[in-house]
Amino acid sequence: MVLLLFVDLDPDLAALRPLAGFFVLRTGGAPGGPLPTLAQAYATASPDMSGNPLTFRVGNVAAALRAPEVRVAASLTHQGLAARLWSIALGCAALYGHVPDLDARLLLWDADGSAPDDLWLTDVRPLPGDAPTVADVVLRGHLAPLAAALRAHHGLAPGLLRGNAASALAGTARELDRWARRHGRTDVAARARSLTAELLAHPLLDGAGTLTGTAFRRRSCCLYYRVPGGGVCGDCCFTRPPRSSPRDPSG
Repeated sequence: MVLLLFVDLDPDLAALRPLAGFFVLRTGGAPGGPLPTLAQAYATASPDMSGNPLTFRVGNVAAALRAPEVRVAASLTHQGLAARLWSIALGCAALYGHVPDLDARLLLWDADGSAPDDLWLTDVRPLPGDAPTVADVVLRGHLAPLAAALRAHHGLAPGLLRGNAASALAGTARELDRWARRHGRTDVAARARSLTAELLAHPLLDGAGTLTGTAFRRRSCCLYYRVPGGGVCGDCCFTRPPRSSPRDPSG
């Protein structure tokens, strides 16, 4: 039996800081002026890059990676934001036993920033750290409306987006497991593995891939291979980049 060593959910979410990177979440107001919320990004997605943070982020990713198609950048934008949200939620659930309410109206987003300076949570409200709550917070609260916005403007296949969400979750769990084992936190590693298995069985993720230990193999492709010099990811359904693909490989 593994003893779970939880601590209270503090206003600064300080327990996330040693994990660094995507796991860290700033709290309070963002410095440097007002920022849009993620709720605004999901609800107002439009082709106008200057008027919408989600469209702006996709454009930035396309330019940075020299993506041959905007929808490739849209897929990678989706996966990156999914990884950011899973990291915060799963990290808190495993370390605290609770998650903060990540309501999209409470999360400010700097679409031109990078982790951990891209998101700020304006109010820390603790919620249970069980799998159903984490699914409601991340899948229903963020990834469903995010996917809807990206599908509306970039034609991404549902299977591709489901695979992105599952891949981001599995990758987050793998990083958390590595950190926990390096620091002798077997309780955190066990908690992360248990939650991940439950979440991958959720109806919104079920069938997206196969989890074996901490290794995951998805049944779709995020399209990263279409980026110049990109290749395939470690959990891709492909073992080598396809020569051509007339449609999104969505499993």
